[in-house]
Amino acid sequence: MAVVLAVALAALPGVAIGRGAARQTATNRARAPGPRSADLATVMAEIRAPGASAVLVNVWATWCDPCREEMPEIVRFYRRHRADGLRLVLVSADDPERRPEVARFLAKLRAAGARAFIKTGDDMAFINGLDARWSGALPASFLYDGHGLERHFWPGPVTYRELEGRLAEMAGPGGTTNPMAKGHP
Repeated sequence: MAVVLAVALAALPGVAIGRGAARQTATNRARAPGPRSADLATVMAEIRAPGASAVLVNVWATWCDPCREEMPEIVRFYRRHRADGLRLVLVSADDPERRPEVARFLAKLRAAGARAFIKTGDDMAFINGLDARWSGALPASFLYDGHGLERHFWPGPVTYRELEGRLAEMAGPGGTTNPMAKGHP
């Protein structure tokens, strides 16, 4: 019975047993994005920071079923395009005291490299600062180009296919999302 339980636990993401357990668990924590507190200015600085060819911002919460359902697709899209310069900014609308739950959810996703935040500050200023068309309903996603200009807004769940389509539109005929690449104005 103990062996069966050990094998079952070992198969779960983020669960390690045996002599290497401490090392594996520490490695998993190191890979997971730890959510930091962020107001609108912090999120906008991440969007405008140099080095990205495109930035995908997703505003979500652990208590939001559609948010949790779409997140694996968003992370899969990010993994597919990270090497091309895509930056992923995940902004949780959870209360700051729910930080441990936010961190656990993100750790299970294994979204290494994503910028993870818990929103602070005035809700309406944050909502209108990202996009005045946004009602504040969750989830919401925003795609920015490498200059920090919003190119698309999804008020509600987004699919991998929709993300791919919009990123391809941004790439244009040259096939790159980098507006500084040859062939782009």
